[in-house]
Amino acid sequence: MTQVAPKVWVAGGRGRRWAEAEPHPLDRETAAGAPPWRVAEFRASRALLRHLLRATLPGLADAAVTADAQGRPVLDGHPETGISISHDGDAVAVALAPHRKVGVDVQLPPDTAPESLLRRCLGAHAPEVIPLPEGRRAAELAWVWTAQEACVKAEGSGLSGRPWAIDVPPGGRHGRWDAFTWVSLRGRSRTPLSCAFTAPYVDSAAIRGAEEASCS
Repeated sequence: MTQVAPKVWVAGGRGRRWAEAEPHPLDRETAAGAPPWRVAEFRASRALLRHLLRATLPGLADAAVTADAQGRPVLDGHPETGISISHDGDAVAVALAPHRKVGVDVQLPPDTAPESLLRRCLGAHAPEVIPLPEGRRAAELAWVWTAQEACVKAEGSGLSGRPWAIDVPPGGRHGRWDAFTWVSLRGRSRTPLSCAFTAPYVDSAAIRGAEEASCS
């Protein structure tokens, strides 16, 4: 678990380990209706999310996890707290950020990184990566893609947001895209893992309530 910005937390791990954890009753009930091939993946991501909640925002650790209109996971009754979940193979990652939109992405490097794919995802930066040995090319592609994918997940647009068009330089550890800051956990995660988030937003309803109370 690491805090990448004030009250923006990311946790990653191996899916097999977290799938073995005793599931929260709400998650056990939801997993019962999932396809068999998804149960372990589902249990791992939910267990890691509950672990992160207990460590940071314990008052929300028992909230049900549902989905919003865009398919993003949300904490039922706490839409102001952004959460995000990602998994690839045996890698799993989650992110949590009160009063922010947040996205997280984890990727196992592919076996190969074709030049065409490098040019698509790295754009003008592709010539820096193409001469590298295959393994390093693939790893760099995965790191760049996690930052790009984290941005569109935080936005809620997914692939329709054209993540490959987001400018992420090779070796980059942080940057900006639109209203989002992205951070790659290079040096903190062996598996390519990135997070994106907005600046904290203000709960206008709470402010109005406070103003009304002060005037009464």
